[in-house]
Amino acid sequence: MSQLIYKIVPKALWREAEAARVFTGAPVDIADGFIHFSTASQARETAAKHFAGQDNLLIAAIDGGKLGEALRYEPSRGGALFPHLYGPLSLDNVVWVKPLPRGADGDHVFPQLEQE
Repeated sequence: MSQLIYKIVPKALWREAEAARVFTGAPVDIADGFIHFSTASQARETAAKHFAGQDNLLIAAIDGGKLGEALRYEPSRGGALFPHLYGPLSLDNVVWVKPLPRGADGDHVFPQLEQE
């Protein structure tokens, strides 16, 4: 069974990853030493907190079950466990990528996300 986790990423950065077939992280990921992901229940809060007002974003669904021991769930905001990947993300583990547009209210409009 797949265990989907999600990455919100600027379109231009993701296009570079597609060309390389590997995503090494956004600047914040590189600075922190791991790639930040969100679960389905965390993705909207992540968008509001870290991507407010930003356009040209994508959301990628990743099969976390294929990432092995490099994927760790660690405490973050308010003690909630967030998925962190210690290493590059092979795009072979990406299930889908969809646009993450903003609606008329300015909030991002999410596709259907698979709940845990």
